[in-house]
Amino acid sequence: MKPPLKATDVVAHVIANYKGVVRQRAFGETSLSYNPANQLPNGIYFVTVKENDGENDRASNLDRDGVYRVTLPISERSFSSRFGRKPDRPVAGETVDMPYDFSALDTIMPHPTYAWMNYICVLTPGRKTFLDLHPLMEEAYQMAIKKFEERVKSRSNQ
Repeated sequence: MKPPLKATDVVAHVIANYKGVVRQRAFGETSLSYNPANQLPNGIYFVTVKENDGENDRASNLDRDGVYRVTLPISERSFSSRFGRKPDRPVAGETVDMPYDFSALDTIMPHPTYAWMNYICVLTPGRKTFLDLHPLMEEAYQMAIKKFEERVKSRSNQ
């Protein structure tokens, strides 16, 4: 049995396979945003890799050895077809009201805090789960490109 991917493997894969992606450290995580030529201050985030719990985000129990979380936004249509109705926004420091063990490894699931915005995640994905995540990463990438283009256009019209 192959060991799960390391966080650095996920970051390297995204940088190697998605053009225009910039890596940043922000909010205690590695943020991968679409930002060709650094045209926007932060670009458009499309994948983040978080390796430790935050003050208002402990549901994934990321402080365990070797545990990290890959997060990405998907369309509302993809989210609802995969997970059902989008949950309400939780109170700060709480998790969304959905029937998931948000600390489970190697499972694509709603994000414990940001599912209400159609964010999904997987904790320490194995190779098969990471392959299953690829179409969703492509969707997130295409959404980031579109949002980037809209933002650049609106900035040039100001």
